[in-house]
Amino acid sequence: MPERAAGSTPKLWFMLEADRWLVAATLSAALWLGIVALGAAHPAPARVLLASGDPVETLFQALVAGTITAVTLVLTLSQLVLSQELGAVGDQRERMEGAMSFREDVADVVGTDVSPAEPSAFLRSLVRATRERAETIDEAVGDAVERDFGEPLEGYLASVIQDAEATTDRLEDTSFGTFAVVRAALDYNYSWKLYVGNRILAEHGPDLPTEAREALEALVATLELFGPAREHVKTLYFQWELSNLSRVLLVTAIPALVVAVGTLAFFDPARVSGTVLRLDYALLLLATTVTVSLVPFSLLLAYILRIVTVTKRTLSIGPFILRETDRDAEIDWE
Repeated sequence: MPERAAGSTPKLWFMLEADRWLVAATLSAALWLGIVALGAAHPAPARVLLASGDPVETLFQALVAGTITAVTLVLTLSQLVLSQELGAVGDQRERMEGAMSFREDVADVVGTDVSPAEPSAFLRSLVRATRERAETIDEAVGDAVERDFGEPLEGYLASVIQDAEATTDRLEDTSFGTFAVVRAALDYNYSWKLYVGNRILAEHGPDLPTEAREALEALVATLELFGPAREHVKTLYFQWELSNLSRVLLVTAIPALVVAVGTLAFFDPARVSGTVLRLDYALLLLATTVTVSLVPFSLLLAYILRIVTVTKRTLSIGPFILRETDRDAEIDWE
């Protein structure tokens, strides 16, 4: 995925893979430094500015109201996530039948009696099946294919095998609830593989040996199953993350409210004197209390940043490619 991303690898790591508490801490540190920098850059002393009028009271009144509003929204969000799991027995039975039917289709494709139950193993079985199909095609084709599309086909099969091996390795020893499972699924660009596989079948299917053509059809069928499997795992992960986000925000909202209310009630900038490194204690105290009061908001940004990034990179399902990619360069069809 970093090779296909438009941004830099550190940026992608920060948005997706970094621990959410680390991301929230980084955002909070940036907020604290920004407030201190603005206060230090002002020509008037920070203590004088904070003591004139009631900027502190106005600010922390807004923070208290914002925190309460955020907690209310989180409760609403939790109810929305929970509502998807509730329903009449008929609806639950229909969901169960759909899930079992899909698992039976996967079991048929991967050649097992029962498809794996654990999400990472479930995805790994599909990815491994694509590698096996590609190897079968490579063995069946041999030198029987003309050179005009033999080299592109060889490049396509090599890409499928290489990516499948890498994704299988990433899915090893991963457990659901961590981002590693979704991250490995994102690395496997099945959309491009599905598009090229269908194109080969449409344009050169009759020229392929029977065994190779059947294996290619099986490869395409496996890739078609990987799409909804990835989306299902992604949906489950989003529900998991939103539940974690709700719990984290509800827990951190109490300390944030205590700090905000305490500052509103007891902080008087006119009574705070002294400096450290030429910075007023009042400014440092204000920056610290504001940052702590906004910790729930920083955590909200950290979690939503990952969710929206994953959503953007998985907007389409099937053979749709929504961004520039160098994969097309590997197969020259002209």
